[in-house]
Amino acid sequence: MKIACLSFSEKGKSLGEKIKEFSLNDDRYIVHHFANGEVEGGIKSLMIYLAMEYDGLVFISATGIAIRLMNPYIIDKTIDPAVVVVDDMGRFSISLLSGHIGGGNELAKWIGDIIGATPVITTASDGRGIESIDLFAMKNNYHMENMGDVKNITAMMVNGEKIGFYSEMDQIIEYNPLVLLDDLEDVDPSIKGLIIVGSSQYNGEEISIPKCRLIPKNINIGIGSRKGVKGTKIIQSIEAAVNRANLSIKGIKAIGTVEVKKDEIGIIEAAKYFDCPLKIFTIDEIKNVEDKFEKSQFVKDTIGAYSVSEPVAYLLGGNLITRKSKHNGITISISKEEKNG
Repeated sequence: MKIACLSFSEKGKSLGEKIKEFSLNDDRYIVHHFANGEVEGGIKSLMIYLAMEYDGLVFISATGIAIRLMNPYIIDKTIDPAVVVVDDMGRFSISLLSGHIGGGNELAKWIGDIIGATPVITTASDGRGIESIDLFAMKNNYHMENMGDVKNITAMMVNGEKIGFYSEMDQIIEYNPLVLLDDLEDVDPSIKGLIIVGSSQYNGEEISIPKCRLIPKNINIGIGSRKGVKGTKIIQSIEAAVNRANLSIKGIKAIGTVEVKKDEIGIIEAAKYFDCPLKIFTIDEIKNVEDKFEKSQFVKDTIGAYSVSEPVAYLLGGNLITRKSKHNGITISISKEEKNG
């Protein structure tokens, strides 16, 4: 975590240096700026850079100073940096902005441990011992489809409403009263809100109660292609195949192919576009499982194995949910990982 520590008094400067020194033994990188003449133009001149480039800002100052300096650069909770305020006597470490997604609450606790300050956490879910939806999603690398929906269901949880929980994965959010659902076909009328964890696009569409959807990374894509196919075509083909399977592209966990295709620029570009790892399998690995799938003598004569996309999708993990689909020189197969048992 990249953090800027800003101080405005001699006592604040000492605290800032202590925090910076402690970070040398931690995974946090800290720069310390002292406002008393050390920065040309003052701290205010640095704010646009600090707000854009740093994950967290620690103001050793009055809360009002932090609010006035940060106000022009507050955009949205999903992208704002964490902001923590520490009084220059080192008594309190206050999480002021982006407590959950930005990591402000954890930063406030970390600083409190260093300087002996009392962390002040005001987010409603933390005060009630509730695992917030955004933290649950971040912990498990789930994509939050709609932040407004997340906010609405979180408000219900803060108010103690009965919430339903349906998931394709094993992880369960910590909340009571929570009703675990095996399917979405018969939701108990006593349930006031619903959390859906799944990469299927239309899960819960027909349910009228408020709901939010979290998309897990549980979709794997096996790819075979002719030589030199452009990245844009591979990306479009993956999107078409995923949409045809009624899945969300936000659920793509990994893309895989055979070793002879490992340097194909188009496949590499597709993995970068979907922000997922590209996994390469050897001919021998594919041969070990190729009897499970349709065989092509042409592919065998070309690369030494009877098929690529299906065995690769299988080897990536999960159940094969779409067999080989062809897209102008590209073959795509999809597997999906779901809860154990």
